[in-house]
Amino acid sequence: MSDKVVPELIKKKEQRDADLKKKADEDKLKKKADRKAKLAECIKRGEKWYKFDLAEKKALIENKRQAKHSGNYYVPAEAKVAFVVRIKGINTLHPKPRKVLSLLRLRQLHNGVFVRLNKATIQMLRLVEPYVTYGYPSKETISKLIYKRGFIKEDGARIPIQNNEQIEKHLGKFGIICIEDLIHEITECGPHFKEANNFLWAFKLNPPKGGFNCKRHAFIQGGDWGNREEYINELVNNMLQPFTQHIKLLLSLIHIS
Repeated sequence: MSDKVVPELIKKKEQRDADLKKKADEDKLKKKADRKAKLAECIKRGEKWYKFDLAEKKALIENKRQAKHSGNYYVPAEAKVAFVVRIKGINTLHPKPRKVLSLLRLRQLHNGVFVRLNKATIQMLRLVEPYVTYGYPSKETISKLIYKRGFIKEDGARIPIQNNEQIEKHLGKFGIICIEDLIHEITECGPHFKEANNFLWAFKLNPPKGGFNCKRHAFIQGGDWGNREEYINELVNNMLQPFTQHIKLLLSLIHIS
């Protein structure tokens, strides 16, 4: 019997499908290799920033020891970044502080933002001081905020940070390709702090566990508003607790009573 004749169109289709499959397989392998290389680079950068922070801590301890040994006091450098949390609503709010709060992106109660400290921003904070509390966050606090409550702006939408590709897409041109780069840029108030900070959506926090002490008075008078320096870390940790824990605590108190 003679061999079955395959039409020319079928041959061309099979050849085209084979070429497309080969190209798709090559692209898949290339993307896999790129992801592996990017992951290795992100891990390398994370280790780099970890060693950088470790060296800074060691240098701080050494400077304090030297100052104490020579009978002096070591004064650390002033903070470059503050974390500002809005603690009051819009009732009886004057238009001027309302505008400043809007410029700081604090449009809702318990919103929080990072602010670069300079002459202009310090004056803005003084104008809205009775409506906010702020302080100088540690790297651990900044890391917790971005990992737990980090959302980004993408096409006007609020989207959670899910992978490093989102960060590289928007901030790659500034040398920020992973979340550890973003945390370092915010912590050290780097040259691209403005772009990195604007990339992040304002943090939406829960009410603090146990509530505020007294919003009518300043922090230095036993209240809540104003500058609380390093004590902002304790407040942020309380405001990062899941709201379900607050409900469970309330229900347990009701049950006990």
